[in-house]
Amino acid sequence: MLRVLTRLMFVTACGAMTSLMPLAAIAQSPAPATDKITFKQSDAGVAVLIGGEPFTFLNLGPEWAKPFLSSVRAADGSIVTRAVGDPEDKDHPHHKGIWFSIDEVNEVKFWAEAGKILNVKVEAVEGNPGRIKLKNHWLGAEELPIVIETTTISIFPSRLIIYDATFTAAVEKVTFGDTKEGLFGIRIATTMREKVGGVVVNAEGKNGTKECWGRPSKWVDYSGPVGGKTYGVAMMDHPANFRPSRYHVRDYGLFSVSPFGEGAYQEDKAKSQPVTLEGGKSLQLRYGLCVHTGDAAEGKVAAVYEQFLTSTK
Repeated sequence: MLRVLTRLMFVTACGAMTSLMPLAAIAQSPAPATDKITFKQSDAGVAVLIGGEPFTFLNLGPEWAKPFLSSVRAADGSIVTRAVGDPEDKDHPHHKGIWFSIDEVNEVKFWAEAGKILNVKVEAVEGNPGRIKLKNHWLGAEELPIVIETTTISIFPSRLIIYDATFTAAVEKVTFGDTKEGLFGIRIATTMREKVGGVVVNAEGKNGTKECWGRPSKWVDYSGPVGGKTYGVAMMDHPANFRPSRYHVRDYGLFSVSPFGEGAYQEDKAKSQPVTLEGGKSLQLRYGLCVHTGDAAEGKVAAVYEQFLTSTK
């Protein structure tokens, strides 16, 4: 089934694009046909259902500074993301569910929500996987786009989410500054945080946020309890990205991955490597996120990562 909601029609010229490995269906195990991804669209956004049961909601309403997914549920319905506006956890109100933004884009701080990322088009295609195709304007001065983001969010019954994003410069020059505040992020449930007993590991065997923060890795997993049961979220970097990404993973529940912080993540300004796109030129990025039951071993994160790598369109 194909459903399309257009918020604004616009025309833009696109230049050459960096090529990435294509995408295909990925699942931790074969899923029955009844577990296909379906959607319910409204002016507020897109509800995502797996086998008819709620998984998450893509918020696109004009009251928000950026698109984001919340609340995100494990297979039994337990919510693994912090509630938006949680009164018991007031830090960093711009950390909302799962999101895609970064600071210092032509000096505009989109991560901190000082700049607005406006959704102008959304298309939801049901199936296994289901796909949500977005076109977003990253607005600069006079509310004109400086970056045009086109993203496909592929969602699988196994609760694997893949972001395929393309940034295209909408002005003469766009510079992504060297910052730790970005790019593909999730704010996990307050009970899962490392500071209250959560566990963080990466693909290379590092343990804890202190060892995993600022390092490149194939994947990092953050697990902890919700309602007395353990759940986890794994984030995955794709080797076809233009450089290895580094992880911004904190004991208070922030968890993100970005290629735009070589100096910031190594705490050495001499290693800063800003990225500049000339007008009309594009850059593609791919990341994965998997919600699972149990810790990284029980969630078979290493196996899911291998499936992520071998996907084809």
